[in-house]
Amino acid sequence: MSKAGVEDIRKSICDIKLPLFLAYSDIRQRYRRSSLGPFWITISTGVMIVCIGIIFGNIYDSGVKEFIPYLAAGMIIWGFISSTINDSASVFINAENIIKQLPIPIYSHVIRLIAKNFYIFLHNFLIFPLVCLFVGRGFDLDLLFVFPGLILLILNLTWISLIVGIICTRYRDFPPIIASILQVAFYVTPILWMPSLLKLGRKFFYLELNPFFQLIQLVREPLLGRCPPMMAWMMGISLLFLGWILAIAIFNRYKSRIAYWL
Repeated sequence: MSKAGVEDIRKSICDIKLPLFLAYSDIRQRYRRSSLGPFWITISTGVMIVCIGIIFGNIYDSGVKEFIPYLAAGMIIWGFISSTINDSASVFINAENIIKQLPIPIYSHVIRLIAKNFYIFLHNFLIFPLVCLFVGRGFDLDLLFVFPGLILLILNLTWISLIVGIICTRYRDFPPIIASILQVAFYVTPILWMPSLLKLGRKFFYLELNPFFQLIQLVREPLLGRCPPMMAWMMGISLLFLGWILAIAIFNRYKSRIAYWL
């Protein structure tokens, strides 16, 4: 089997400064001449969290101290996941000129995409401490689990973005399908609502078998002062292992064809 994909990934990681710089340049170019830059996204996300928190908090009759931090953490993490996967549908298409003209490793464009969305995620993350300050919620040592959980989330998003990027480059009808899947996933995943609202018999399907929920748990639970459950770690690690095996197999086979599909 060809190892062109593995070699491309190796070169991309060795020269990781290039995609990181390009991601930073993408953000600067997008918000050029703007006084607040990416903080506009932070402001709009914060306003949405406040509005939804007040409305749904009253609907669910949930305490503000419990529900709004839960909602804020979920919305911020989901924003990172959904924007990354949505953007990955056009990651190679948008880089067509670079791929055809410059000898830059193709996987560098995936790293560039992840880094760009991670920069925006860090801006949005500033909302969470403000929410906790508003509701009078503190932090404890379980917060340290955020770092391994976030690393596991990012590593899973890298293989997902690679596979989605390859499929959507070959089949141009797939980006709307990806967007529709994410929209459905948003409503069936506990982000706007809390898992305690589900009946016991439905929790296994909506929670335990929901990969989005488990990946969100890895980061959200430490922010809420709880250690992520073992099921979340097992799901995250299993997805990482199996996903990268599939991604490498697909990338090894189709890496050389990406330029011809553009």
